Amino acid sequence: MLSEVAISKLADIKALDKELIKCDGCLRLKLWREEVAVTKRRAYQDETYWGKPVPGFGPVDAQIILVGLAPGAHGANRTGRIFTGDASGDWLFPELFSAGLANQPTSKGIDDGLQLINTRVLCAVRCVPPDNKVETSERDTCSVWFNREIELLMPTAKVFVALGAFAWDGLWRTLRAQSAQSDQSDHLPTKKVAFAHPSQQNTATGKLKVGAMAEIFLRAGRFTRSGK
Repeated sequence: MLSEVAISKLADIKALDKELIKCDGCLRLKLWREEVAVTKRRAYQDETYWGKPVPGFGPVDAQIILVGLAPGAHGANRTGRIFTGDASGDWLFPELFSAGLANQPTSKGIDDGLQLINTRVLCAVRCVPPDNKVETSERDTCSVWFNREIELLMPTAKVFVALGAFAWDGLWRTLRAQSAQSDQSDHLPTKKVAFAHPSQQNTATGKLKVGAMAEIFLRAGRFTRSGK
């Protein structure tokens, strides 16, 4: 893994992604993502799994930034594209399509023609964790990649949407730190804003209705167009 100083000097997201996919900074996550890629799920036995850290997806000059927790074991860890090939993508991309932020409602693999419109998605942690649970040390190790990507996106970013409480926590930490460093700390509340929406996993409980996120994405789009 590159040093924090080296990561902070990566000039653009293309360079960041090139180095990110080689990261082995968290041994537990490295071993798990590679084990999943070898053992596979029966339905995908004939596929070659990605089995590496998963970069963000979408235009690098996006105004809307969506942040999730981590790749899925047989989703992004298999396909190499975030939120692709599992239930999370089956929920997310139709909502983005409904809001006019994607050119199609499905995301099956990196060669399926999907394009996001003015929107980029990424995760706070880039490797799939066992049982979908990330340790604090892993979050902190991976945060150097996340922090740099957010920093590179800031010139155009206007709206951030966190897809889950863990993602919101990581995003809040990063935005607060970057605001303080740029002497713009007054642009964010001093007290952390409470997280208001559950993740895709709560659609089955009824806490998150189909179409609810599309409305949020529509509001995000209107916000970018209004310039306010």
